[in-house]
Amino acid sequence: MPGTSPIETPGRAILARLTHWGTGFGMALLALMAVLVVLQVAARNFLDLGLPWADELARFSCIGLVFVSVPALAGRQVMVAVTMLPDMATPKLRQFMILLADLATLAFAALMLWSFAEFLPRAGKFLTPALRVPNWVYYSLALTGSLFLCAVALHRVWTALRRRDPSAAFHDYRDETGQPT
Repeated sequence: MPGTSPIETPGRAILARLTHWGTGFGMALLALMAVLVVLQVAARNFLDLGLPWADELARFSCIGLVFVSVPALAGRQVMVAVTMLPDMATPKLRQFMILLADLATLAFAALMLWSFAEFLPRAGKFLTPALRVPNWVYYSLALTGSLFLCAVALHRVWTALRRRDPSAAFHDYRDETGQPT
């Protein structure tokens, strides 16, 4: 595809770096979730002690993990997909199918943002049962991930409409010294 250079738009590097950081943060949340689950099981079995805060924090980590990691997956177009039909299609039809999938992702992200706009003003002020933090804090990572997903999908649609490879911006490019670009 013409124009598959990793540097396509000025915002490309920022968006790609943010999604990369989201993936790293998601891995940290996964580690935290694993530690909390093990701690909770050990506390129950060995100390006969329940840790409701650990359950709630593990759930927060799980929600955050999903939402902050999905934009990087969407940027690379490596989310769950059945590619048999696009793989058999002509290049133009395949590009159209990718554009259609990106438009669907953009619509989903916009729907999520609209849902947060409706939900959080009312429910955001209530506190979670164990940690006693406002719901807007509890769902902040989901909101942030949805914003980034919307930005990634918008970037992919814009890039595809300019007849460029929409995944090029999100692959891990390295310069001659091995440093990420």
